[in-house]
Amino acid sequence: MVKIVFIGAGSTVFVRNVIGDCMCTPVLQDAEIALYDISPERLKDSEIILSALNQNINEGRAHISCYLGEAQRKAALKDATFVINAIQVGGYEPSTIIDFEIPKKYGLRQTIADTLGIGGIMRALRTIPVMDSFAHEIEEVCPDAWLLNYTNPMAMLTGYMLRYTDVKTVGLCHSVQVCSRELFEQLDMQDKLEGRKEVIAGINHMAWLLSIKDKNGVDLYPEIKKRAAAKNAAGKHENMVRFDYIKNFGYYCTESSEHNAEYNPFYIKSKYPELIEKFAIPLDEYPRRCIRQIKGWEEDKKNILANGKISHERSNEYASYIMEAIITSKPYALGGNVLNNGLIFNLPDEACVEVPCLVNGTGITPCRIGPLPPILAAMNMTNINTQLLTIEAARTKTREAIYHAAMLDPHTAAELSIDDIRALCDELIDAHGPYMAMYK
Repeated sequence: MVKIVFIGAGSTVFVRNVIGDCMCTPVLQDAEIALYDISPERLKDSEIILSALNQNINEGRAHISCYLGEAQRKAALKDATFVINAIQVGGYEPSTIIDFEIPKKYGLRQTIADTLGIGGIMRALRTIPVMDSFAHEIEEVCPDAWLLNYTNPMAMLTGYMLRYTDVKTVGLCHSVQVCSRELFEQLDMQDKLEGRKEVIAGINHMAWLLSIKDKNGVDLYPEIKKRAAAKNAAGKHENMVRFDYIKNFGYYCTESSEHNAEYNPFYIKSKYPELIEKFAIPLDEYPRRCIRQIKGWEEDKKNILANGKISHERSNEYASYIMEAIITSKPYALGGNVLNNGLIFNLPDEACVEVPCLVNGTGITPCRIGPLPPILAAMNMTNINTQLLTIEAARTKTREAIYHAAMLDPHTAAELSIDDIRALCDELIDAHGPYMAMYK
């Protein structure tokens, strides 16, 4: 029997989508589903929702069990075929609030703060020790399992697991599979969707649409560039930063403008506050999003519990398709996060890159890309520097290494002096308390 372990099962909306996808996949419908979390309330919510879903769409075929707290984690993992990771160490409160509010005191503003920037660094440093403890248990009780990591910061966490543990790991994001579709919808080019051929590669949240052709092999980039420039000139919209990337670097990237606004020194600048308005940059977006999601979930839960009517259709999330391909040997292609090891010639081997991968019964095999255009590799390197230094800080447990990671972060370095960066890091580490007590 296939066993699927979901770590961070208190992420109720996400566990509903991913496990719901499994219940819509014939080869996974009889799976054993082990839900693990450290919150009894959230774990119970997920159990109720998935049990209802199992009855409504799966004739009760899945076997659902729950495991609470570290003492039960190894039992949850035992004999797992697949492990899905969706944890958020420290949660919205207190950790996300800390990651936004303390940097503001230093004049450092953020939008999402979960991938790069000082917020992404701190999130990685609290999460990697927890994932390292997962790794030891996976190596002991389910050494052949595949770990499907959905937790951010994707490149830092996945990179650590691939370099410093023996766990078979791939990092999965939501942005690659919708990249060109959303672009065409924004530019009113939906007629080009069917039969399109594309290549996407780079790093997580900054992978590049390297080529895009229609079903007849015609290059679509000239038309994309023309329409993107016209749309930015016509007025503010939610994707102005990514369209500005097209103007200045020649290529579109996978992740949203609110994310990419903080991955570089160009757009969020205290010396030029007018750029915030010009590029429609939503400062403090992630805390607002968390509040909306918490409120929305409470309302959804009331409705679901009141009438028991819950259904699901298979989404475009990668997880269930990966499991299906490995079990059945039916090939499947995706954009996955893996160690570079020569896949992209002009990025470091130890970097975690996002590239096309083929999945079948042998596992997940990444595809060699060759070199990126120099400007794109250079943009990626500004992020990779911080990612590698953050992993080093997590490995060595030293504050000096944390300072180095923050000093090389593009946005942080553009706004703060070295002395302020050191002081900010110290204040954040102290504020996170037990989550970062290991860093001396």
